[in-house]
Amino acid sequence: MARTVSSRRLGRRLAADTGLLAVAAAFALPLAWVLLSSVDPHADLRVKAPDGLTLGNFDAILTPDITFTPLLNSLVLCGGATLLTVVCAVLAAYPLSRFRSRLNRPFLLTILFATSLPITAIMVPVYALFVRVDLIDTAHGTILFFAASQLPFAIWLMKNFMDGVPKELEEAAWTDGASSLQSLARIVLPLMGPGVSVVTVFSFVMMWGNFFVPFMLLLTPDQMPASVSINEFFGNRGMVAYGQLAAFSVVYSTPVILLYLLISRRLGGGFALGGAVKG
Repeated sequence: MARTVSSRRLGRRLAADTGLLAVAAAFALPLAWVLLSSVDPHADLRVKAPDGLTLGNFDAILTPDITFTPLLNSLVLCGGATLLTVVCAVLAAYPLSRFRSRLNRPFLLTILFATSLPITAIMVPVYALFVRVDLIDTAHGTILFFAASQLPFAIWLMKNFMDGVPKELEEAAWTDGASSLQSLARIVLPLMGPGVSVVTVFSFVMMWGNFFVPFMLLLTPDQMPASVSINEFFGNRGMVAYGQLAAFSVVYSTPVILLYLLISRRLGGGFALGGAVKG
């Protein structure tokens, strides 16, 4: 009987490990193709060892028109929109977390509904609005829409993290004469550093890979971000420069990886309350 039970557990474990390996392979194969094809002089759609190593693919794309200008545009758009999103999410989540009102739940449900709206469903009226108010083909207009589209989910995340900071810490600061904004900036935000980091990374990554919004709202080629300019590698009649596309993908992914590495310490930590509140 014991052998039967142990064999069943072993079979389940093997099945689970096999499933996890299959999922890992599904994610690893595209990454392997990007890395191998970026240094392959004869890259194609197959995942294979390079036919000799070359940096010619990187030399071909590392030009102002192909890479540097689009990456700078992406950094301006996504960086500015991420900063605006995080600031607005903090200011919106603070009263939702600290003050009780009958309007809190309807407001949160409205935000939840807003997160489920597909971006393609609202782009036509947004485009018409931007044309009317002269925001079309402008970087600041695209930044505003990026932030507005990402803000609902950012508020949800920020509120959940802010709920984990005890209100007693703020009450002590209020007793010492601090205002609500001072307690938010000096007490709440430092303690919820991991939460701010999560919202920052999530917002930046979602905007960094967004193709549709800048493609619709920006018209001048010099203002296009890298998420749109990558489309230039897909030529007519199915001709694609796979090696250059892979090299561009490596360069295009670098800012996101660097951002994660810079704040990975905060992502791995919990709230630094350290026994500040005693039961």
